[in-house]
Amino acid sequence: MPKKLIQRFLPSPETIKDHKNLQFLGDKLHDPNLWHLNRRSVAMAFAIGLLAAWIPTPGQMVIAAVAAFYKRANLPLSVALVWLTNPLTMPPLFYFAYRVGLSALGMEPQKNFVFSVDNVMGGIADSWQPFLIGCFIVGISCSAIGYFGINAFWRYYINQKWLARKLRPSKQINL
Repeated sequence: MPKKLIQRFLPSPETIKDHKNLQFLGDKLHDPNLWHLNRRSVAMAFAIGLLAAWIPTPGQMVIAAVAAFYKRANLPLSVALVWLTNPLTMPPLFYFAYRVGLSALGMEPQKNFVFSVDNVMGGIADSWQPFLIGCFIVGISCSAIGYFGINAFWRYYINQKWLARKLRPSKQINL
């Protein structure tokens, strides 16, 4: 895996460890497993970050950080992946989750919806179940695809590096 590429975009561990708002974590923040870029930590970070991104609540980054601490995944990557659902992408992604939830529950979307405060408030009562079920299904799916996809990509990348290393002519020393 291109570690240098990932490291270029992530803040250094020292920057995060010295942040004044994170001092309450104490020595747990100094655990090297939270900062390693290896196949296991990156794959787990993808699983955690993508799952937390689909939780429709404020505090997704906190949820991802706590899960990264617990599972000893790469902390910056876990938190950064939560931004998959940012204010610009949230409406279409959550609408997709709502449609997945409707399909899973065998329900039909509302027809002839007129936008007004009363209709929106009444629509929330009818749409929370398919929305949450859809977020759960899509979150678990993205998490699994991210975890197994990164594992497969990492193994493929390492195998290609080994093959290139084997095919490279070796330098022989003549005495």
